[in-house]
Order: sequence, then C-alpha cells, then structure tokens
Amino acid sequence: MAVVTKRSKALAVNPLKTSAPMGAALAFLGVNRAMPMLHGSQGCTAFAKVFFVRHFREPIPLQTSAMDQVSTIMSADENVIEGLATLCAKSKPALIGVPTTGLSETQGTDVRRVVKAFRAQHPEFAHIPVVPVNTPDYCGSLETGYAAAVHAMIDVVVPPEHAAPGRAEQRINVLAGSSLTPGDLEHVKELIEAFGLQPVVFPDLADSLDGHLTEEDFSALTIGGTEVADLRTLGKAVATLVIGRSLNAAADLLRARTGVPDHRFDHLMGLQAVDEFIHVLARISGQPVPRRIERQRAQLQDALVDTHFALGFARVAVAAEPELLLALVDTVHASGAEIVAAVATVAAQHLSELPVAEVKIGDLEDLELAARANGAAIVIGNSHAADTSARLGVPLLRAGFPQYDLVGGYQKLWVGYRGTRQTLFDLANLLLLQAHHGIRPYRSFLSVKEGAAAVAAAAAAPEAASPEVAANVH
Repeated sequence: MAVVTKRSKALAVNPLKTSAPMGAALAFLGVNRAMPMLHGSQGCTAFAKVFFVRHFREPIPLQTSAMDQVSTIMSADENVIEGLATLCAKSKPALIGVPTTGLSETQGTDVRRVVKAFRAQHPEFAHIPVVPVNTPDYCGSLETGYAAAVHAMIDVVVPPEHAAPGRAEQRINVLAGSSLTPGDLEHVKELIEAFGLQPVVFPDLADSLDGHLTEEDFSALTIGGTEVADLRTLGKAVATLVIGRSLNAAADLLRARTGVPDHRFDHLMGLQAVDEFIHVLARISGQPVPRRIERQRAQLQDALVDTHFALGFARVAVAAEPELLLALVDTVHASGAEIVAAVATVAAQHLSELPVAEVKIGDLEDLELAARANGAAIVIGNSHAADTSARLGVPLLRAGFPQYDLVGGYQKLWVGYRGTRQTLFDLANLLLLQAHHGIRPYRSFLSVKEGAAAVAAAAAAPEAASPEVAANVH
C-alpha cells in the first residue's frame, strides 16, 4: 500500500498537470459535429487550443464566451446566450459543450441557469443539445474535467430507457477514459470487432483526432467522433465496457438510465488486465478467443522474457494523471522494475493501492527531487518532463498529454497485448542505450609523459609517492 502525500507547496514549480476545462473540451471533441465553447476569457480558450494543436497537430474547433473586464464584474450571461445563438445559427452543430473556467467560476456563474435562459430565449434551437459542465481551472485536472464532461453529456443526451425492447445483440458501449490515445481506441475497436461485436465508443477520439485527411477544406466543427444519434440509443446495447475509474460516476448514471449491465476496467495495460478484458469479450460474444489475439498474447509473454534483463530491478520515476499512472506503474512493476518516484496530478482513491512506497500529489519538481534522491535510471512523463530528465541525465519515455516535442505521440499504442509489448521494448531500449556495460580500458601511467615524470619524482622522494607509483619505482 502506498502512502499518498498531498501537495504542501503554495505554488507549482514546473507544473505537471493540465486544467479541467481542457479535459472537458477533449471529451467534447470526441463527438461528431460538436463544438466546445469555454465560458471564460479569450486567453483561456487560446491556451487550451495551443496545447491541443501542438499535441494532435490538427485544427481544433474551440470557441469562447470572450469574457472581458466589464462582463467579469457585471455579468457574462449575455455572452453565453449570444455565443450559443451564434453557433447554432451559423455552424449548426450536433452538440455544444459549455465548460466553465476559473474566471467564470470565480465570478459565480450558474452555467446551467444560463443554458435554461438560452432555451427560453431561443426555442428554435431546442433540437441542438447544449451541455453545461462545471470545470474550474483551480480544481481537478484534465482527467477530472474529461470525466465530468462525459457524465454531463450522458445526463443531457441519453434518455431513460430501462429494459429497452429490441436490443442489438452484437452492440457494445465503450466508455473510454482520458488516458486512452486515438491509437489505443482504434485497437480497442479492433479487439471488440474480432469477436463479432459492434462497438460504440464514447467519446471517440479515434474517429475525430486520429490525424486523417478529409475531403473538406475546412470545418468549424469536429469531423468524426461519436454520433449524437448513437448516444441517444446507448440503451440498445447488451453491455457497456468502462475503461478507467474516473468514469465510474458516468457509468453509474448510464446504467441507471438504460439498465444496460457494465464491466469496468482500471486500464488495459499488462498481461493480467488485458486477459480480463479479452475474457469479458469472449463471454459476451459467446465465441472463442481468435487465434491472432492468442498469438499477440504469446508475443507479449516472449517480450517479458526478452526485456527482463534490461528492466529487472531498473529504477523508474513516473509522473502522470492518476489513471495513466496506475496503468504505467502496474506494467513496469510486473516487468520486474522498481518504481522509485511516483507523482500524480490530483488525488484519486486508487493511488493508495499502487505497489510503491509513496505517491506524491505534486509537480515535476517533486518528481525530480525524488528521482535524484532515489537514483532513478529512467523517467516516464509528458513532454513537460523533458527538461527534468535532461537535468537528471536519464532518458525520458514520453507518455500522456501533452506531447509537443515529437510527432505522432497522440497515435501511439499503449494498450492491449501489442501496446504493452511495445512499451516494454521502448523502456528496455532507452535503458540499454543509456547504460554502459563495457569494462573501462586500462591505460598504464607509464605510457604518458606525466607517468614518467611521476616515477622520477617518486625515486627522488619515495615517502611522498602514491602506493601505485612507489610500487613501479621498486
């Protein structure tokens, strides 16, 4: 059991986490023809957009209520109402998300009341779902904001549908956590489809932010993602797969609304976690495990053997969101490595279950101090940790959000047998490139002029010579 140490500093030094509004916006970006509109200043939205563009290397649709100094003091309700009306009229989105920010939360905005006022003033847009969600910058992180937005979308869009008749026998709902990359979600779909099942992933970043080219030159809305029509029919599925503990509240709401049974997984990394996922798919479908998936499992087992000598007893430092931290720690620990420093962005219930001595709720300064004190040989973290690893003189395996100093990080596969196998290879290769296992060459002091001079001096004054030089004199 790990000891969870809460933040004790008055400020963040080299911050690790990203804000809850960005997490909420990311969830909305996983819905087709959606538009997140952050309720705050223009700078709040511009900051989030820069990170999304640098990470995904795609145009990101984000709007803002554009609070200024006057609306901040007086009222920004009209900003929201006017912004929603403009978006509905011009862009005709399938869904609009309205996450709050630190500025609007500090002002005390009741965003749900404002959305009701918009409905009253503009009944012509009643067919467009508008999803308000409270996500102040000063509370939570990307993971908590993402989970809050998923919960809010289910609350607004999914109708009560207990024991719905005509359920699709092959349809499976997938509530996807924020730690899953578009590449992860693509692989999850492949695994489910291998059993003859039809997945409805929500939010589906694999369809909206996977980096594919489209025929459209420009779109003010998201291209790809979960269809709003599919959200309204989640009650038709035979089961729901929930990936990530942060979505437990959303899963509880979905099950209460639809009566669809669910199966919950902390993550999908590591042999044991993936085995549990595959067994659930086999039970739901009633089909045996496909041979290609069995082969992938055997390949992962072989990778565990191949990387054991590099990863065994390796000292690893990890910094990430709680769900990703759990997945990485479980995977690294199962490979024989030792976690000597673990830092999370926010507190979560499962952190105390990690197989480490201590989990610090903090920033990258906390990671650096713990990693240096405990002799870490490798760091796992997002691109913000690049300077940290450079100062420590150890390699960095980039994981999580954001990754802005390399191409394709958003598409990397981490989950499943294949993703776990590649993660082990990446860790082992970084350690092997850093390590120096060769025997240092011996160079005799007699082969240089300084050595000859030392021998001459020792002959003149034997009592002042080093033992090695004195031995050569005699």
